[in-house]
Amino acid sequence: MSFEKNLDRLEAIASSLDHDDLSLEQALALFEEGIALLKKASAELEKAEGKVKQLVERADGVFEVTDERG
Repeated sequence: MSFEKNLDRLEAIASSLDHDDLSLEQALALFEEGIALLKKASAELEKAEGKVKQLVERADGVFEVTDERG
């Protein structure tokens, strides 16, 4: 699932959990799904952040990707 789809599903889960018409079992299942999606989304953000950190602007204004892994 893409990052955007994960966020959409997380929003849907949060909305569902705001309603009182869920059983405890349903609420726990949604909560567990939400935690798993949150972990996936966080990993994607960390990956993207790493790529952004590798982007360096040279003196002439051109951007280049550098390998900061030592």
